[in-house]
Amino acid sequence: MTTRQAFAQGRREFLIKSAAFTGALTIGFRLPGAAMAADGAAPEVTHWIVIQPDDTVIIRIARSELGQGTFTGLAQLVAEELECDWSKVRPEYADVNEHVRRNRIFKDMSTGGSRGIRDSQEYVRKAGAAAREMLVAAAAQQWGVAASECKVANSVITHPSGKRTTFGKVAAVASKLEVPADPKLKDPKDWKVIGTSPARFDIPDKTTGKQVYAADVRLPGLLHAAIVQCPVFGGKLKSYDESKVTGMRGVKRVVAGDDWVAVVADNWWRADRALKALPVQWDVGENANVSSESIKAFLRTGIDAEDVPVARKDGDVAGAFAGAAKVLEAEYYTPYLNHATMEPQTATALYREDRLDVWVGTQNGEASIAAASETAGIPLENVYVHKMHAGGGFGRRGPHQEYTKQAVKIAMALPGTPVRLQWSREEDMRQGRYRPVGIIKLRGALDTRGNWIAWHVRQADQSIIVTVRPAMIKDGVDPINTRCFADNPYAVPNFLNEYAMRNPHVPPGFWRAVAHTNNPLARECFIDELAVAAGKDPYQFRRPLLQGTKDLAVLDAVAKAANWDRPPAKGVHRGIAVVDSYGSFTASVVEIAMNGNAIDVQRVIVAIDCGYVCHRDAVIAQVEGGVVWGLSSAMYEEITIQDGRVVQSNFSDYPVLRLAETPPKIEAVLVPSGGFWGGVGEPPIGAVIPALCNAIHAATGKRVRSLPLRHHGFSYAT
Repeated sequence: MTTRQAFAQGRREFLIKSAAFTGALTIGFRLPGAAMAADGAAPEVTHWIVIQPDDTVIIRIARSELGQGTFTGLAQLVAEELECDWSKVRPEYADVNEHVRRNRIFKDMSTGGSRGIRDSQEYVRKAGAAAREMLVAAAAQQWGVAASECKVANSVITHPSGKRTTFGKVAAVASKLEVPADPKLKDPKDWKVIGTSPARFDIPDKTTGKQVYAADVRLPGLLHAAIVQCPVFGGKLKSYDESKVTGMRGVKRVVAGDDWVAVVADNWWRADRALKALPVQWDVGENANVSSESIKAFLRTGIDAEDVPVARKDGDVAGAFAGAAKVLEAEYYTPYLNHATMEPQTATALYREDRLDVWVGTQNGEASIAAASETAGIPLENVYVHKMHAGGGFGRRGPHQEYTKQAVKIAMALPGTPVRLQWSREEDMRQGRYRPVGIIKLRGALDTRGNWIAWHVRQADQSIIVTVRPAMIKDGVDPINTRCFADNPYAVPNFLNEYAMRNPHVPPGFWRAVAHTNNPLARECFIDELAVAAGKDPYQFRRPLLQGTKDLAVLDAVAKAANWDRPPAKGVHRGIAVVDSYGSFTASVVEIAMNGNAIDVQRVIVAIDCGYVCHRDAVIAQVEGGVVWGLSSAMYEEITIQDGRVVQSNFSDYPVLRLAETPPKIEAVLVPSGGFWGGVGEPPIGAVIPALCNAIHAATGKRVRSLPLRHHGFSYAT
């Protein structure tokens, strides 16, 4: 049984057959040098591709399916080069344990930064091309003809003599051949699968309720754990009184870590009830007095410092400002944001003396297996991470795997018993890894003709990578947090980007689109401020500064789609912005009407150039999702800190965009220029937020320089 087949089972069947499922995940992959899968039925042509005798093509996917369509898009890339029958393609997750055993054979298993296709497209296409050449060579070998005389299409290999065979019939022979090191890839003009929109593999089970998420895992003898963690980040567990819950119905154990305590019971509700009855004392440490206001004051020390690291410097900034006809200055602020996934953090672990199994919805199988191995002290080769589809990721389930570590720690206290740890919604809201706060101060200089001649940007914010990849910090500059400024495409002759890192105690994390959600607000709204000061149209103000860039092409495309050269309808106001990120180029126009302080978002247009389009409908869906994500964060989302801890606890006080507030028109304008592969999961978000705020200025004359918008008295019309 493959992973995919297990996923296709209904939930009820899954519960009944979970034991068989457990075993199935550990077989079906041949070790190096072996020609057949472990069950002997399906030859592994290459490590990415298994072909069954009935011509079914199983394509292994190393990235995680988070709703972005990875299972289908990556399979398209392989199938395109393989020349197989698409109707017989079945994707399944690449096995994390095999990845470790076979020297990272599936390369990058991390799903983040919109890298699913753009970073792996070449080697997965080569996997398909290599398998095609091996299958053709196997057929030619059997027929005693030259491989170059054979043709292949739709999983069928033919020879001019009339000989004909299928992939399934020659796969076993092909699997014994040497894998070509540099197979020839198809010319894009010959693509037949890439660029189309076949039905996505992940959608049917999600729409029928058959999809099994990490929270749905059930195993024989399974116990459930509820957890509470120190409410002040950096604090420790001081004491707890286990006697108060001993004997409560269903309660099995109380397990503690340095900064958390969990109750294990025969179902989660009883575990949570007991946890709430458990007296717990915390040593909250030195951060008990930290608040959102004190964090802002901390950031301001970076804005006001005399000397901070420089991320980029062009021209003579001081001289240009000294000779400017007009100078503008503004300051923008963006708050902490939570991922707020629909499925709270969940992991199930089964610990035995020499083996550890973990079921988890993860964006990074390697991070999960490393966290589990380190926690249990079991070699990586003996740890089996079973990747489940995640009920929302957005960066939360990537490098930070504390829930995986906790599940393993709890399971270690109950050897031989599977334990499912599920955070409550409140824990998920208050123990996140948050998009950092930031203050950005900008100054701009115009000459007498309204030309933009100088630009000074100083950022003060919290670094994420200093906690997970500190080697990326160079000369005090975080290269991720300075994106959008240090790499901006505008041809301003004199430019200075300074960066002041200020790290409060609140744990930061990669939130969908990361710095390309807050930096574009400051950049693109401030450019509108400059355009107004120069007496110029904001679209026309940008154009000469983007000449020769792909940013200009998408800006022109979105302006054309919005009929920008004509005034909007009476009562309609619009804003525009352009942002490139994650290898793609986007621009957005947002059209609104105002009903008092209620914003009626009538139409959002996003133009995107991602180079090549793999799955057209998936790209459009990502644009639509990015628009909703951006509008939600702009109006509502904010995590605040009081007494060192998160104030918000659930969707009641951390609202997100509702269906009734979703714009009636979201239009994706795809303008792929080819020649490169850009990401699409995050880029559509960047330009939407500033375009909305620029539209608000056009409608009200009010310049919004901090989010969320509800703090300025605005709401969305429904």
